[in-house]
Amino acid sequence: MNHAAPPDNDIGTDNGTGIDNDIDIDTDNGTGTGTGTGTGTGTGTDIDNDNGIRNDIDTDATATPPALPLIGVAPLMRKAFTGVDLLPLGEQLLARASANPLDAHAMLDFSTVLQLTGHRDHALAVQAEAIALQANYLLPAQRPEGLRLLVVMGPGDLMSNTPVEFLVEQSDVTLELLYLTPAGAFPDVVPPHDVLLVAVAESEANRPLLRRLVDYVRDWPRPVINRPEHIAVLTRDGVCAALRGLAGVEMPVSVRADRAVLDAVADGATAIGAIVPDGGFPIIVRPIGSHAGTDLEKIDDAAALAAYLQQVAGAMFYVSRFVDYRGADGMFRKYRIVLVEGRPLICHYAISQHWMIHYLNAGMTDSALKRAEEAVCMANFERQFAPRHAAALRAIDARMQLPYLGIDCAEMPNGALLIFEADNAMIVHAMDPEDMFPYKKAAMQKVFGAFRSMLEHARAGAA
Repeated sequence: MNHAAPPDNDIGTDNGTGIDNDIDIDTDNGTGTGTGTGTGTGTGTDIDNDNGIRNDIDTDATATPPALPLIGVAPLMRKAFTGVDLLPLGEQLLARASANPLDAHAMLDFSTVLQLTGHRDHALAVQAEAIALQANYLLPAQRPEGLRLLVVMGPGDLMSNTPVEFLVEQSDVTLELLYLTPAGAFPDVVPPHDVLLVAVAESEANRPLLRRLVDYVRDWPRPVINRPEHIAVLTRDGVCAALRGLAGVEMPVSVRADRAVLDAVADGATAIGAIVPDGGFPIIVRPIGSHAGTDLEKIDDAAALAAYLQQVAGAMFYVSRFVDYRGADGMFRKYRIVLVEGRPLICHYAISQHWMIHYLNAGMTDSALKRAEEAVCMANFERQFAPRHAAALRAIDARMQLPYLGIDCAEMPNGALLIFEADNAMIVHAMDPEDMFPYKKAAMQKVFGAFRSMLEHARAGAA
């Protein structure tokens, strides 16, 4: 019997949601691990790959769908983003999962609610139960269906996979979500689809899954977007190595260092230049595997490094030199862009007094002046930023070989494009309130339209 253990307190003691998630979900029922989704009927095809993997397009198989459909990440995150109380919905999902241990939809949605309310570990436990019951999840198109996309995903939190739901909201794209695990069996039969997207993000946890996926999708009978071997390059040091030497691109050398090496620098036994080949203090340090700025610090000297190591756990760290990219007015500015089939498109533009910028903490909602600058930037992006860095962005696209790629970057005073990070799982959305950010809708529709066109080009290329 498998149990998802309850947290020490109710969900949202900090936000008032108060969901009591004392879950007892019994999956030891002899049913095995399900992979069906009840996605419809049709004529079957049986395609054998050269590597011996049968990737059947199962259009004859039928299954009884769950009584209630999957809600999905995008609607749930939108509720959380706008301040909706998740308590009633969380309680309903918990009641469904407790009453019916085979209701994988309720379990997967409940795991999302847990994540959105700050209970990551318990969310992942519930998610694992759901995936063990059912690997495939259907999210129907919100308009008459024009394309069916099979999305290969891995277990993990909201940053572990490409947030594809946001990219096809209100579109004619039906999503077939297929959750695979590093140690689990990969299915020989998959739901009908026109295109496959590998959504698994690069991370220490996902690395074994990406390695297995290389062979699994190598001779796939449908077009594949974002090959796993190219996603695997998206480590911080991997991106740095891939982009090294590109004209008009600046990205500090990122190196991996274990705690003992950093202790030696902090103690003065090793010079920082022996670790960071392109500079010395100040440096940027973060634990390997951390995201969203967690334990990311600017370290000015050996004493500060010693203090950091006393406060932050971890065996391995990324280290790079600090780049001061502030403008003449003393403000830091960061762009989030996506490359869709090589075309650069802007998703947001944040202005802050602090070098470590996240859009939500940059004060964009508090400053009409910042929003006005962002509006001008987004309106002129394809006439100003994109042409200025066209050669660099084309070179990045050629090096990374990912049809869909997110990039966080800035412009240096000397005109170079400073790359902070490249990733296939950056959050790209249109959730910002339109009354405060009226200029974003048009920009985001360009992103969503380009993504849809990419899917169509992939399908047409296989015809």
